[in-house]
Amino acid sequence: MRVLLVEDDRKLSAAICKLLEKERITADAVYDGNDGLDWALSTEYDAVILDVMLPGMDGFSVLRSLRERKAAVPVLMLTARTALEDRLNGLDSGADYYLPKPFESAELISCIHAITRRGSQTPVMRLSFGDLLLEQKDGKLKNTENGQEIKLGAKEFHLMELFLRNPAQILMKETIQERVWGLESDAEYNNLEVYVSFLRKKLAYIHSRMKIRATRGVGYSLEEDT
Repeated sequence: MRVLLVEDDRKLSAAICKLLEKERITADAVYDGNDGLDWALSTEYDAVILDVMLPGMDGFSVLRSLRERKAAVPVLMLTARTALEDRLNGLDSGADYYLPKPFESAELISCIHAITRRGSQTPVMRLSFGDLLLEQKDGKLKNTENGQEIKLGAKEFHLMELFLRNPAQILMKETIQERVWGLESDAEYNNLEVYVSFLRKKLAYIHSRMKIRATRGVGYSLEEDT
């Protein structure tokens, strides 16, 4: 599952991203309303977590703009504004749920699963390409031809998920860095190389025909070995 988090409090945003990562939910974090609207319209997400009080464009305006453009992505409003008028405004603007701050971690995760279950877009719980199958529920990468499987760590899972969402396509290093480590990450590219190495070893362990190929100076792609 992949969600967009629009929250201007960077510490809270980082904490939510960490919580989501533990649940194997990939989160793209942006910090103002204008970026939130742009990302929500340009990228396919299973859900959007949207604060109300944002710089640039407030959350209500972002939500109304999404609905005016016929974007059906489920939206969870996450805000300290708990007055009845605010809650009604959010729901009337097209929100699927309105969760006030402070909130319990378990409640946030439960709300995300609830709105994605009833949303018009079915969240991707399993991804496949060639002889590979990746399932979110157990975090395992499986070879469908021989039945072998192996557990992936959180970053390995997110990296493989990105490859499986874009099979046989070269992904630029910058894109991978942004999607897996986040917009504000200061992780170095050698971290990416290390995790690619981890995945290559795990692909070999389950005897998959799929290989992660490097295009020098550009990026990586998941392709079938021929």
